Amino acid sequence: MLHVKDLTRIFGQKAAVDRISFSLDRPGFVGIIGRSGAGKSTFLRMMNRMTDASGGEILFQGRNVLALTGADKRGWQSQCAMIFQQFNLVPRMDVASNVLHGILNRRSTLATMFNLWSEADITRALDILDRLGISEQAPKRAEALSGGQQQRVAIARALMQDPKVILADEPIASLDPMNAQIVMDTLRRIHDEDGRLVIANLHTLDTARRYCDRVIGMRDGRIVFDGTPDQLTTGVARDIYGADASFSESATSTSIDALDRDYAQAMLA
Repeated sequence: MLHVKDLTRIFGQKAAVDRISFSLDRPGFVGIIGRSGAGKSTFLRMMNRMTDASGGEILFQGRNVLALTGADKRGWQSQCAMIFQQFNLVPRMDVASNVLHGILNRRSTLATMFNLWSEADITRALDILDRLGISEQAPKRAEALSGGQQQRVAIARALMQDPKVILADEPIASLDPMNAQIVMDTLRRIHDEDGRLVIANLHTLDTARRYCDRVIGMRDGRIVFDGTPDQLTTGVARDIYGADASFSESATSTSIDALDRDYAQAMLA
C-alpha cells in the first residue's frame, strides 16, 4: 500500500530526513515520535507534497507521488489530507464554510469567487460535522470555538476531501488533556470505521501507546525504532530521545532535562 524508500530532504548542509524507509501493507494508525527537529514534520510535508524531497520515493498503491505534477499532484493532495497543530481555519468564516473549503480544489473559479455550494455538498458537510459531534456549531465563526472544537472542524474539513490518507502534524500539542483525548478518539474512530490510513506526529509516548497500531521513532532525521506500542521500552525511548534521557519505570509523567518540554511526559511499562 505505502512504501517509503530512502526518502531524503536536505536543507543546506543538514539532512532533515536522512534516507528513511518503511512499508505499510494495509491502512493502519501510525504514530511518529521523536524530539523537536527529528524530521517528523518534514516527512509529512513531503508526503503531502508541500515540501519537495531531495531524493528517494514515496510509493502509494504503486504510484510514486513524488513524481506527480500539475493536476495529478493536486489530485494526490486531495487524497492525502493534512491536519495541522494550529488548525489553519479561516477564523472569521463560519464553521460550515470552513469544512466546505476542503473541496476548493475541485471547484470552478467562478463558484469559488461567489461562494456557491451545491445542496449535496452542504448536506455532506453538515453530516460530517454531526458525525464529529459539533453540528450545532455550523453557523458560528470558527474563532468563537474552543481549541478542541476547532481541531474537530479541521478534521471535518479533511474528511470533506474523502481522503485515502490523513496526515496529522502534532494535532493535540496545543490542546488541554480533555480536548486532546476527544481529538485522538475522533481520529482513531475515523480509522476504525472508515479504514483510512492515519499517520500522526505525536509529542508524548503515552498517546502513541494508547492510540497507535504501529510506532515509528525518529532521531536526527533517521528512523531508530519501528514497532508496536508495547515494544516502547525504556531502552527504546533512550534510543529515540537520547542516551542522556532519564525515565522512571513507574512514572506516567516524568520531567526529563535532556528532552524538549513538549516531550516531557512518558508512560513506560
